[in-house]
Amino acid sequence: MTSFSNGQAVRTQGEISRSRKEFTPTAGLDRTILFLYGTLVFLGIIMVASASIGIADQQTQDPFFFAKRQFLRALLSLVLVWVAYRIPLEFWKKNGMLLMLSSIVLLAVVLIPGVGHTVNGSTRWLNFGVFTFQISEVAKLFLIIYLSGYLIRRTDEVQSNTMGFLKPMFVLAFASGLLIMEPDFGAAAILLLTGLGLMFLGGVRFGQFMLFVMGTLGIMVLLAISSPYRMSRITSFIDPWADPFNSGFQLTQSLIAIGNGGWFGAGLGGSVQKLFYLPEAHTDFLFAIFAEEFGLVGTVLLIGIYALFAARCFAIGKMSLNAKKAFGAYLTYGVGLLITLQATINIGVNMGALPTKGLTLPFMSYGGNSILSMSLAVGLVLRVYREYQIGEGAGLVGKRRTDSYKVKA
Repeated sequence: MTSFSNGQAVRTQGEISRSRKEFTPTAGLDRTILFLYGTLVFLGIIMVASASIGIADQQTQDPFFFAKRQFLRALLSLVLVWVAYRIPLEFWKKNGMLLMLSSIVLLAVVLIPGVGHTVNGSTRWLNFGVFTFQISEVAKLFLIIYLSGYLIRRTDEVQSNTMGFLKPMFVLAFASGLLIMEPDFGAAAILLLTGLGLMFLGGVRFGQFMLFVMGTLGIMVLLAISSPYRMSRITSFIDPWADPFNSGFQLTQSLIAIGNGGWFGAGLGGSVQKLFYLPEAHTDFLFAIFAEEFGLVGTVLLIGIYALFAARCFAIGKMSLNAKKAFGAYLTYGVGLLITLQATINIGVNMGALPTKGLTLPFMSYGGNSILSMSLAVGLVLRVYREYQIGEGAGLVGKRRTDSYKVKA
């Protein structure tokens, strides 16, 4: 009887210690996601410094002007990761509708003449003087949060009723239409593809899903061929060498950079194409400079890092779904799809496999809005894992208590 009491005292103390550990700030921190994220951000700072050194020196007389700004944005991104990690998922779940509506309103506001800030013919930003805010970057994430909440509120309707599938797709289609008006065809495509992927994972009927996919592809084709600007991008993508000094210039220079890389690359800083040959070398075409400096081996490793990041996101999503935490599961699936699709399209554009789109390489390309919004998404994934771990820990403590009662009986 005495030994039982001692054993019970030890078990209770262990439960108290475990409970305290669960609610420490770093409890349940997924180190795999954090390591992969940190690696990509670090590589991004190094590559922005390398790719922009020539243009930065010419424009600002400071060779590391863009690298310094990217470093400061990376520090701010870490703060955003921490903030998102500390906010309970219930907050995002309750406010998903509000976030969705606010993002659509902002997408409309940016189109008002005199309000939106225009760069290179595209009106995608709100100018606040000290910084510009690209609405599409946060809109993609906010719409993922909305869809994640919708899928758990309307699970039966989505899986059994056509309107349950069409209602959120109308929202995505409307938001995509606003993006196309900016114009930002790449962001619209990413938003629709991510939304379709989430709806498929949510259990929508396969026939309805394929019908909407075919209809979406048809609309995209019509939009592409109806615009001379988009059509020229498609024709230059099919055969960039037909007009290598005009419409095909950017793609041909990107392909030259990738070809120059060979097996092991020219080494960090050894790129030739970044010296005023390849436009947007430190933004949309950073991957081409990376390939030139690190070769095939380096590009395979980089693609592997993105693949591991996606695999880990889907693993966390599956664990959360199995633990009956559906909102966190869909949210993680959505972030995994968003980052994977954007990385795939950016790399495909750099390699000439896809038409040119104004999409950055996640976590690496120069641009504050992109790295900040993507870092917020990483913080959400880390929070999903934290709540999964705390839930599992609470379940284990409960199981131990049940076992103790069984022994007493």
